[in-house]
Amino acid sequence: MRKYTVLLLLTGVMLTAYGQKEYNASLFGIKSNGTTLNTTSIQKAIDYISENGGGTLHFYVGRYLTGTIFLKSNVTVNLHEGAILLGSTNPYDYREVEKVRMPALVAACEAENIAIVGKGVIDGQGRELCYNYLDQQQKGIIPDATRYDRPGYRPQGVYLRECRNVTVKGVTVKSAAGWTFEPDQCENMLVDSVTVLGHDFWNNDGIDIVDCKHFKLLNSFIDAADDAICFKSHDRNAANEDIEVRNCVARSSASAIKFGTVSAGGYSNIRIINNRVYNTHRSAITIAIPDGGYADGILVDSLYAYNTGNAIYLRIGARNTGRPPGQLKNVTIRNMYCEISAGKADAGYPYEGPVEDNPRNISPAGIVGLEGGHDIENVTISNVHLVYPGGGNAHYARRGLSEAELEAIPEMARSYPEFSQFRELPAWAFWVRHARNITFENVTLTAAERDYRPAIVLQESDGVTLNNVTFREPGKRKKQVHISKTKNVVQK
Repeated sequence: MRKYTVLLLLTGVMLTAYGQKEYNASLFGIKSNGTTLNTTSIQKAIDYISENGGGTLHFYVGRYLTGTIFLKSNVTVNLHEGAILLGSTNPYDYREVEKVRMPALVAACEAENIAIVGKGVIDGQGRELCYNYLDQQQKGIIPDATRYDRPGYRPQGVYLRECRNVTVKGVTVKSAAGWTFEPDQCENMLVDSVTVLGHDFWNNDGIDIVDCKHFKLLNSFIDAADDAICFKSHDRNAANEDIEVRNCVARSSASAIKFGTVSAGGYSNIRIINNRVYNTHRSAITIAIPDGGYADGILVDSLYAYNTGNAIYLRIGARNTGRPPGQLKNVTIRNMYCEISAGKADAGYPYEGPVEDNPRNISPAGIVGLEGGHDIENVTISNVHLVYPGGGNAHYARRGLSEAELEAIPEMARSYPEFSQFRELPAWAFWVRHARNITFENVTLTAAERDYRPAIVLQESDGVTLNNVTFREPGKRKKQVHISKTKNVVQK
């Protein structure tokens, strides 16, 4: 070690040359046997380090059983390889973040300069914890808030609220009872090289980025029973701003990369670059604005998706009747390759996405605003190749192209925004309705089998450019673009 480093072996404290103190968890009586409940001793360690100038708390090989612990300012938790922070399966071992009443295994509120690093694991033991919640609900001790015999108020894995200067690097976060990892209104945050596994119960999101600013999610793997990488906006006075998601891999029994559905505030300057998606039940990329918020300035570049239920879904809704519909504009999706599944893309996973909105043939990608002047605006789809199974059969389920049949497609403004919500649609590749200034450039649309529908239907829109759009479908050539009540269409 460097000559300026003082190692105090008897106390378990190391003072580095830079004044940063390093503490061994055992110094505080924290046990690694997997059976001793360490909640109080871990919290004491974190509080002590924060109150004494900050430092790092080291967990070495072992299983550290605990209920809720709160990170405090200037504290780093280092979970070394082989260290497992193990969530209690007793519902009463969890505490809420008072500001939002959200329980979690690892929590923080208004902390600064905090970090969770290392190659260790945060394991919420979510399935057993949920079963214990259900037991208490069914006995009438814990109210059944959802009325669906599901534990509605389940602890998350990691929940960080209004924290600044945060690093989470290298660790695995898994098996939460609720959402696996939620940064909420955090600022200057880096999440790098993490593994997020959330498929122990229903509605296990992977990572939910809520109203954060200056946030990076890099080089990570997210596998979830619900949405994998999900942007949400819970506060109409807040927004997600300046966020980058790069070099990640996502799998989901819902959507892989999703904006919404909660969209009270907004999203701006979001960059989603060089990511992979596979075995995903719903969409590779969804941007949904159903609650009156906004999305403005979204870049999706180099997204590669395999075996997914849908490629792209952009949607404005109006389920929040107390506000006018929101805005969705200035979206660029480029350099994308996607293979849409003919079957259920998440078949065989522990909690599959629901089979719904049937009967229907394979749904197209959608750019769908709302009537009454609430158009999706300024969308560019360039250098994109979508591969569909095709095979749409009018004898199974049919949507015709007459004006009456197209107008019969409901607006569904108050419905949950999902690509399959309209059931049978009139196109096999893209359906565009209530949209303005939409550009398709260097786009290839492939159907493996012949479909009774055209590839693209443009309905009640204004300003659509189709530049070098190629259609590949077996059989005799047919008209692949149907235009209905749409002005200023340019095909090159």
